[in-house]
Amino acid sequence: MVKHTFLRRVRTERGAELIELAIVLPILLLVFVGIIDFALVMQRFLTISNAAREGARIAVLPGYSQTDVQNRVTQYVREGTGDNTVSPTTVLTPVTIDPDGAGGKPGFAAAQVTVTMTHSYLFLGPVSGLFGGGSFSSITLTARSTMRIES
Repeated sequence: MVKHTFLRRVRTERGAELIELAIVLPILLLVFVGIIDFALVMQRFLTISNAAREGARIAVLPGYSQTDVQNRVTQYVREGTGDNTVSPTTVLTPVTIDPDGAGGKPGFAAAQVTVTMTHSYLFLGPVSGLFGGGSFSSITLTARSTMRIES
């Protein structure tokens, strides 16, 4: 009698693990793909941040022009992303830095480099469309770096 009850109970729970897996697996895959997407976008952001810093470094050195800065930033971004077609926008702006903010001490010259890259990236691929992710398909990554000119 006990054996018969045990067998009936085992038979009623057959396949429960497969149903649980079918429910949980899509959620786990969505989280996994989201982590990968975030890592890729973060890598792109770090690349353009470093490119802005490299552009500012070139801009404050004597003998380099705006074209040299643009070329170096573009080269840095292309090497960092592995995409030879990207072309970030680079703006070189001469600025004066006020040390105390009140205008009491004389300011000193600096170069500010702003790198803007429109990075079209489809978050989570076609999965984002299921959740209304059409507005998140393209983002603009912007990095700014300022270095003072040593003269």
